[in-house]
Order: sequence, then C-alpha cells, then structure tokens
Amino acid sequence: MGIRIARKTVHLEGHCTVEEALPLLEALRKPGAHKVVLTKCQGLHAAILQVLAAARPAALAPPADPALAGLVMPFLEASRQVAPEAPGAAA
Repeated sequence: MGIRIARKTVHLEGHCTVEEALPLLEALRKPGAHKVVLTKCQGLHAAILQVLAAARPAALAPPADPALAGLVMPFLEASRQVAPEAPGAAA
C-alpha cells in the first residue's frame, strides 16, 4: 500500500518500503504542521522510521498493532525530546 497524503495528514498503510521514504520526506518538508497516521501500518522500513524521527511531525497516531507500536513509538517519542542542534554548532 504505502503512503497516502490528504492535505496535512500523511497515512502510512500496509508495509511501507524504502521506496516510500523520499515521498514521505518531501511531504513532511512542506510548510505547516503535519499529522502522521500509522494506524493501518503493518510494517515499515528503517528509512521511514528515520524520516519520521528527523521530520518530527506535529502529531503521530500509533500503529494499531501493539507489537509494532511498542517498537516504533518509543523511538519516535524519544526523537521528539531531543533538542535540534543549532546550525553551525560545534559537536
């Protein structure tokens, strides 16, 4: 299935593969707050997870599958807690 975009809401459905990472990134880079709905997501490639972590969408609806939600949501919630590094800051 993959990605379905409806205005500012991005739905990840079925098994999301690496091929959907770039369209997801492009959708989330558009101005404005975005909501990502994972309720129908059955699996996702690590690249999708990385895009979600980096983009920090305004809202995330967790996967319906408790096992997948248990793996994905703690990572995404932790990535939202990390303060973004200032441009040009020394590491």
